[in-house]
Amino acid sequence: MSFSPSVAGRTALSATLALALAACGGGGSSAPPVAGPSPAPSPSPAPVACAVSEQIEFADNVLSDWYLFPDLLDNTVNQASFATVQSYLDARVAPARAANRDQGFTFATSIAEENALINSGASAGFGIRLSFDFDNNRIFILEAFENAPGFQAGIDRGTEILAIGTDSSNLETVSSLMAAGGAQAVIDALGPLDAGVTRVLRFAQANGTVIEASVAKAAFSLDPVSDRYGALILQDAGRNVGYLNLRTFIVGGASNQLRDAFQLFASNNVSELILDFRYNGGGLVENAETLGDLMGRNNVSNLFSETLVRPERVQDLQDQGFVFLRNFRSEVNALQPEGLVLIGTESTASASELVTNAMLPYVAPERVALVGTNTSGKPVGQFAFDLASCDLRVRAVTFRTVNADGDGEYFDGLAGVMPNTCRAQDDFTKPLGDPTEASIATALDFLGGRSCTAISGQKGQIAQRSIAPKMVMPQEPRAAQYQIPGLF
Repeated sequence: MSFSPSVAGRTALSATLALALAACGGGGSSAPPVAGPSPAPSPSPAPVACAVSEQIEFADNVLSDWYLFPDLLDNTVNQASFATVQSYLDARVAPARAANRDQGFTFATSIAEENALINSGASAGFGIRLSFDFDNNRIFILEAFENAPGFQAGIDRGTEILAIGTDSSNLETVSSLMAAGGAQAVIDALGPLDAGVTRVLRFAQANGTVIEASVAKAAFSLDPVSDRYGALILQDAGRNVGYLNLRTFIVGGASNQLRDAFQLFASNNVSELILDFRYNGGGLVENAETLGDLMGRNNVSNLFSETLVRPERVQDLQDQGFVFLRNFRSEVNALQPEGLVLIGTESTASASELVTNAMLPYVAPERVALVGTNTSGKPVGQFAFDLASCDLRVRAVTFRTVNADGDGEYFDGLAGVMPNTCRAQDDFTKPLGDPTEASIATALDFLGGRSCTAISGQKGQIAQRSIAPKMVMPQEPRAAQYQIPGLF
């Protein structure tokens, strides 16, 4: 049995490309050969469908043939020693992680869940993004999706979750949960990310009002650009500044929402932009490219980004019509920013970093800045390799991107490559889009020529108020949680 790669343009995840490998009959494919289930000789019992060993062998072949850093794979690990695909992947790429080349970027997930997320933003849960204060054993809400149960129950940015239970009689305080078992104890108390799971939550809203409510998780669609604060015109010293808060690049429909945002900017003669990607963990490269096009009015046909893969894989991809060099394309309502600010945190990753890095050659260095803290540092992306019979998708680091100047080595975050940086807090006591919120105010200061304090290159160094909130990945994340930092 052989596998034939199928490539559709540059559609991709987590600043990634979509490369699906599907089982087929015949031979002659240059794609990774992956062993499928085969009948055991009589009188041995028939093989178990989707056996873990089969899935691990599939993952092994993906890494051996496509992983971007083959010299940073541990080839001594024994497949038989692992009970899950993810634990095997973690062991195999451990040298790359130690070298800061793959910080959790290679993972296994569900084909069905991820496709639903891409196609319609489908997810399930409370629809809130949690931050954990480990110094004080508290958790706060950084963002809430408007069409999800949490927001409808009164939970929004700045809310503090105080206690969690399956009913009012067994509420446990967050402080006691975290003291006993850290973030995972809270995650376990919140229950699985499945529609119908109900928890009683006691929470304090940003204004101090304490509410106790039974909240049922439900299916909802992730809205990439909030109707409340996703695209705004901010006034500063008589200038119109465009503010774009893109929550994620992962949802396919984000491109049209970006076009709507730039129609607003064009109608208000915007020439300066704030890209608020402070919680944006990445997503579809095609959405990043659309955003680039919308900022590339004067650069049509110039190079936006270049994709680099293992040399022995280049011909395979060329045969599939894969586009390695992506130029700016014409877009209605495109502008050419005279000033550009990225608001970032350590949760800003992948496509968010890609589009910022790609714009650096096209904006005057003295007019571009990173505001907030240093970013994640993910100049690499993943192809998707599917074992459809097992609903298994392996997302493996297989490519990296560089801009028109050939620059793309920001594994330590964008702070080390941005011409200017400005330190700012993520003040979750104020709404996103509020010009007085600390990061947004600092961004306006930079664009207005006012001074700021530079960011150190150390990721996550800058604390919010007296605490340092941190988004946490569950031990067994769902597809949406890989792409939407802090989602529950």
